[in-house]
Amino acid sequence: MAGLPGWLERLGAELTSLGERLEERRAEEDVKAGQEEPQESQAAPEHVPPPPAYAPAVAPRPDPVAAVPWGMRVAAEAGWRLLVLAGTLWVLMKVISAIQLVVFAFVAALLVTALLQPTVARLKKMGLPRGLATAVTAISGFVLMGLVGWFVVWQVMENLDTLSTKVQDGIQELKRWLLNSPFHVTEDQINQIAKNLTDTIGANTNEITSTGLQGITVMVEVLTGILLAMFSTLFLLYDGPRIWQWTLKLAPAAARPGLAGAGPRAWRTLTAYVRGTVIVAMIDAIFIGLGIYFLKVPMAVPLAVFIFLFAFIPLVGAVISGALAVVVALVTEGVFTALMVLIVVLAVQQIEGHILQPFILGRAVRVHPLAVVLSVAAGGLVAGIGGAVVAVPLVAVTNTMVGYLRTYSRENALRTAPAPHGATAVEVAPVLPNDDRDENGGTE
Repeated sequence: MAGLPGWLERLGAELTSLGERLEERRAEEDVKAGQEEPQESQAAPEHVPPPPAYAPAVAPRPDPVAAVPWGMRVAAEAGWRLLVLAGTLWVLMKVISAIQLVVFAFVAALLVTALLQPTVARLKKMGLPRGLATAVTAISGFVLMGLVGWFVVWQVMENLDTLSTKVQDGIQELKRWLLNSPFHVTEDQINQIAKNLTDTIGANTNEITSTGLQGITVMVEVLTGILLAMFSTLFLLYDGPRIWQWTLKLAPAAARPGLAGAGPRAWRTLTAYVRGTVIVAMIDAIFIGLGIYFLKVPMAVPLAVFIFLFAFIPLVGAVISGALAVVVALVTEGVFTALMVLIVVLAVQQIEGHILQPFILGRAVRVHPLAVVLSVAAGGLVAGIGGAVVAVPLVAVTNTMVGYLRTYSRENALRTAPAPHGATAVEVAPVLPNDDRDENGGTE
């Protein structure tokens, strides 16, 4: 019993120390809780009292872009881009109209080069140097064109007196026909019409004189354009590939591979168009000229040359040249001969439209007839006869380039696409026959 008080004393000491430790731990926890309470109070959202019951609910305003309908947004995006393109095209047309002579001379040089370039290539294959082959081809072509022009002028001057006499006889014949016609035209009325024409010519002498002066200016511009076209043709025949390489450097680097492939194809289209048009025009001129010659119409050869030249204006040129031949036949040889010339012209043009053009030009130049009509009309309105001549080859070349660039971009997208992998690779993998696969589905 003597050791009992000592044991109780030790138990009391241990309980006292245990209580002190619990107090210390409780004090530490209180300190920690006191430090965390301000942060929680700052993070807690401020309490906002609800609005009174009588206040109306105000919906938030939508985004202005989202408020515009989708169709209107698409139309606006397309509209301002079209306006930019239209402005660019307008500026381009203004620049072209300011240097119209240079542009037409260069385009004429391109057409002549497309006609003569195969001859240069053939002479180079025969062993001639490039410079000599170019000189021979260019000189021969220019001399041939000059001889044709001289022959036409010579024929017109030789037959001018005869044509003038026959025109006067035709006018007298027309006057007699009007007097005897059912239209009841009197001789006084015919004389009054002739007098009015004479007075009109006399009153507009100054305008006619100024027109003659303008004609002189036009002749100077035509000669200048011919010289520019001749020099351009020489350089294009001699150094065409190098000029094309230099032109490619003006394009962005990303577009050069596509343009490098589209350019030769466009040139082949232009060459095929020019050669095919020359062949078709020559056939028209030969057969219509022979018909006019056998019908004894004056100036058969000059009329055939005009038919050849006007054949380069699609649709319109054939009508104008045929009408010119019929009018000359009517004035010089009478109604029956004019009717026969009309039959010859229509027959040859029907053969040309249904047989020659589809066979010669159909494979190389695939342009819809509506596109031909619209392009000729637009070219004629913008730049006259020159625009009508250039319109169809321009549309054909553009069609070829756009088609190739579309195909090239599609193939380039397929080439640069990332290689399939994972489940996609299994889906696009080629299916082999059953005997080429093992029992686990893999290839042996």
